[in-house]
Amino acid sequence: MRDVRQLTPLRGKMKLLIFGSTGSIGHQLVKQALEHGHTVTAFARDPSKLDIKHDNLKVEQGDVMDLPSVEKALQGQDAVLCSLGAGRKGMVRSAGTRNIVRAMEKTGIQRFICQSTLGVGDSWDNLNFLWKYIMFRGLLRQAYADHVSQEDYVRQSHLDWTIVRPGAFTDGNRTGEYRHGFAGTDRTTTLKISRADVADFMLKQLMDDTYLHKTPGLSY
Repeated sequence: MRDVRQLTPLRGKMKLLIFGSTGSIGHQLVKQALEHGHTVTAFARDPSKLDIKHDNLKVEQGDVMDLPSVEKALQGQDAVLCSLGAGRKGMVRSAGTRNIVRAMEKTGIQRFICQSTLGVGDSWDNLNFLWKYIMFRGLLRQAYADHVSQEDYVRQSHLDWTIVRPGAFTDGNRTGEYRHGFAGTDRTTTLKISRADVADFMLKQLMDDTYLHKTPGLSY
């Protein structure tokens, strides 16, 4: 693991590779990254699902479960953002993230921002009864277990990673005003955050090493 004090945050316009680009968070990541002037490669199994056109956008068709296609997409990139989703199903987040980590370590790309969920690990006590026992130990049991495994792969890597743990997604606008990095025992948040603000926070991590090798929660 690289010493936090030795990391120089990425600056200026970057070449970014975004996994999960056709999902609700990924779409926001692509849109906002382009607005910031970055050059974006959107990795997608079905490029037709991404309705964004821009001179600085390249859509790379591929399957995150296929390691060679992930390695190919990584060539020439400065940093990687991951917002893989699979609804209530398991395996795609963790197995796909494992391939991303392996490919990044092989190609030498270091900075990795990965979206997980509030409630994993030491953020469990941030949740209320509904999210603990009805959702994550009931309806979303598989998805929760998938995020746990996903985080394990990232934390065990040699990358310069940050794992972002947002609350439940809403369709609100990007406000840039939200809470982050609160204690795992904090019960005062709303447990909600807009998709646009999740993307806003993830992109900001490219310019900041405050949460290097950390797992900040994110909520209003």
